[in-house]
Amino acid sequence: MYGKVAVIGAGTMGRGLALSHTLAGSSVALYDVSGAVLSAARVLIASAAETLVTGGLLDAAESERVQASITIEPDLATALAGASLIVETVVEDPDVKRAVFADLDRLAPEDAVLTSNSSRLDVFPLVPASRTGHFLIAHWYNPSYLTDLVDVVPHPDCPAERADQLVAYLRQAGKRPVLLRKFMPGYLANRIQSAIAQEVFFLLDNGFATPQQIDDSIRYGLAERLLAHGYLEKCDYTGLELMQRTLANATYTPPPQTVKSPALDALVAAGHTGVMAGAGFYDYGDTEPAELLAERDQRLMRLRQARS
Repeated sequence: MYGKVAVIGAGTMGRGLALSHTLAGSSVALYDVSGAVLSAARVLIASAAETLVTGGLLDAAESERVQASITIEPDLATALAGASLIVETVVEDPDVKRAVFADLDRLAPEDAVLTSNSSRLDVFPLVPASRTGHFLIAHWYNPSYLTDLVDVVPHPDCPAERADQLVAYLRQAGKRPVLLRKFMPGYLANRIQSAIAQEVFFLLDNGFATPQQIDDSIRYGLAERLLAHGYLEKCDYTGLELMQRTLANATYTPPPQTVKSPALDALVAAGHTGVMAGAGFYDYGDTEPAELLAERDQRLMRLRQARS
């Protein structure tokens, strides 16, 4: 359906999206302004493909094929040449995205479908008027090659059949697209995740729980049941009269909305920014990021197998 896909931005999401689209059968040109980011992307894509082989989702020949279908491209015009689908996945900054969209408008084929992986930012006002009829948000979740959900929101000027075509492509690739006809910051899953984040940082910053206690409560209390049922189906199993009484009791008071967390700010200030830095809320020691990401992918593959 989309022969060549150009992925613009080769960071965490971009490299995963390059692999995701080759797994869907497209060839991919992966572009970034940073040569160092492009070099790292090639190594981490190879590591992710190897993990998929280890998990039995790819065989060795298929892994070689999908990696060979990704071209690392430092020149934007070359990356865009002949692309029928363009995936923007640069930083969530309106000025940066506006500049990227202007470049895409200037260099991309006129009939190319443009998508943005924007997670919360309303990018529709940033898109040149000449491209709005071919523009959609297609928001993936990390790691995109193992997480099935994709939020799809067409620009108001985008014809319904163009959105349907993208949804059909995603379904053919084994994804679970959710087509929304109107933009809403965070879509569905990220809005729910935002509510969780507010509660988590309230508990952490006010000394009610440690990171391990919070994660254990999510892993062994919430996540297992949510994986099996989702939330509203879980309510059916709980019993809707009980859910009704729980709401009526009003025993839960949401924490005040906050835009910062002292615990989070202290970690970032210390350079403990997550697995790529070797530490975040947890210390990962000298373990290489590629090894940590492979371990994460193996966990997700085991969950996928259990879910099926």
